[in-house]
Amino acid sequence: MSFNKLSVSALALMAVSATAAAARDEIRVVGSSTVFPYSQAAAEQFGNVSDFPAPIVESTGTGGGMQIFCGGIGEAFSDLTGASRAMKASEYELCVSNGVTDITEVQIGSDGLSIAVSRDSEFNWDLTKTQLYLGLAAEVMVDGAMVANPYMKWSDIDASLPDAAILAYGPPPTSGTRDAFVELAIVEGCLEIPEIEAKGDDWAEENCARLRSDGPFIEAGENDNLIVQRLQSDANALGIFGYSFLFENQDTLKAVDIGGVTPSFDTIESGDYGISRPLFFYVKNAHRGVIPGLQEFIEEYTSEEAMGPGGYLSERGMVPLGDAKRATMQGNAANAVSMPAK
Repeated sequence: MSFNKLSVSALALMAVSATAAAARDEIRVVGSSTVFPYSQAAAEQFGNVSDFPAPIVESTGTGGGMQIFCGGIGEAFSDLTGASRAMKASEYELCVSNGVTDITEVQIGSDGLSIAVSRDSEFNWDLTKTQLYLGLAAEVMVDGAMVANPYMKWSDIDASLPDAAILAYGPPPTSGTRDAFVELAIVEGCLEIPEIEAKGDDWAEENCARLRSDGPFIEAGENDNLIVQRLQSDANALGIFGYSFLFENQDTLKAVDIGGVTPSFDTIESGDYGISRPLFFYVKNAHRGVIPGLQEFIEEYTSEEAMGPGGYLSERGMVPLGDAKRATMQGNAANAVSMPAK
């Protein structure tokens, strides 16, 4: 692991901010529950191979992490935040309004949004995005009109599906996993209906994106392990989470195929698996050179041993980037390259 020097301009900015952030000795990482196991793995490795204390890593959800990260400069605010989607323009504006104006965006890899069931389930699940939309959206199109979702069993949607109550556990609105699931599965499934496709993407995003609140969809909080526990106790329930959690719990869970494709490292990297997304962390550059070990931790997190093929992040379920893009991200991370304004 090599530690590159920062640019003069970056160091100058750090010097200005030094008094604001100098009181804290440990690195603080917040953010996505999906990125959490990767940040935690990097923190543990960093604590083992360096003279610095292992960073403190908290699972706050992507949205919650952005609120903390963008709250300001100084010891009260995190140094990094993990995200299972790109930073929104509104979040960037919040950062800027609070003086967080120099941020590096790093894509660390990719993730599949897995849907899983207990291995005790006797049905070989294979759902289309339209079936997910019809099962889990708050409003669906029936006879040309949008109505409150009337479907209570999967067999109500398609006779080939189980004659079992629709029940899915998923993340809350603050989660990037929730945002990505709604965008990649629910809205896209809605758009596969010809009458809705004719109305266009904007109409679908406005009318199809709300998830049910009448029982079939249950918010399980930011703790994906809680979803795993609930699936293990109900063979007919579905769970929605990042691929890493399915990967880590394959002894008790099995994947729901999407459009005939099973989530795996290969199908997520190739894009054949239809519900996949990039994973990020964001660095507050004003804290580099002020919070002890932050620069070194960033380089550990983006090292080949971590995010490269066969690295310890892939061992936890992350799909690595291709060689060229990975090299770009590693360079941006090491050299504090600022992300463009949103």
